[in-house]
Amino acid sequence: MSDGGLEGLFSYRDEPVEEVAEPVAREKSRAWWVVRNALLIAGATVVTIAALRAGGQHISVVLVVAFFIGLRAVLFAVSEVAPPALPKRRGRSSRVDDGRALDSLRIAVRRWERSLDRAHTDPDLYTSNVLPVLAELTDERLRLRHGITRASDPRRARELLGDPLWAALHDHGRRTAKSRELETYVDALERL
Repeated sequence: MSDGGLEGLFSYRDEPVEEVAEPVAREKSRAWWVVRNALLIAGATVVTIAALRAGGQHISVVLVVAFFIGLRAVLFAVSEVAPPALPKRRGRSSRVDDGRALDSLRIAVRRWERSLDRAHTDPDLYTSNVLPVLAELTDERLRLRHGITRASDPRRARELLGDPLWAALHDHGRRTAKSRELETYVDALERL
């Protein structure tokens, strides 16, 4: 399953993600691509020159053509370095109800939610997955906000955390925490 740390929480996959091959685009000829871009540049040049002349401005046609060629080159370069599409999940849509694409943070949060839901009924899962992550988050929060960890200054850490969170982190028994207790722990971490 996982080693109990943040790395295990982020790397554990409950549902397999299958790579979906991108649809094979029709093989377009290079000549058609050149003709299409030439027509696009010519059309944009004609419209630009006409608009400038209607406004009483005179500019070199070569300059306008060079501008649009440069613009097409930049757009082509940007399209070549576009990020790859997200892999589609097997048996599910890759979109949420409100139409936004799933991102890695949402996937990680959902994995955390499932892990916490299962931990309510499985004391071993709670002890091996939830408590180590909670301890790691607590030490990191103490280190960032107060310059200590639970190991370096236990007395001060216990004062800052409060007895309920301190007892939960040091109780190696096989009991699970209730939702209300977890909320109390998170509130204590946020107050740090």
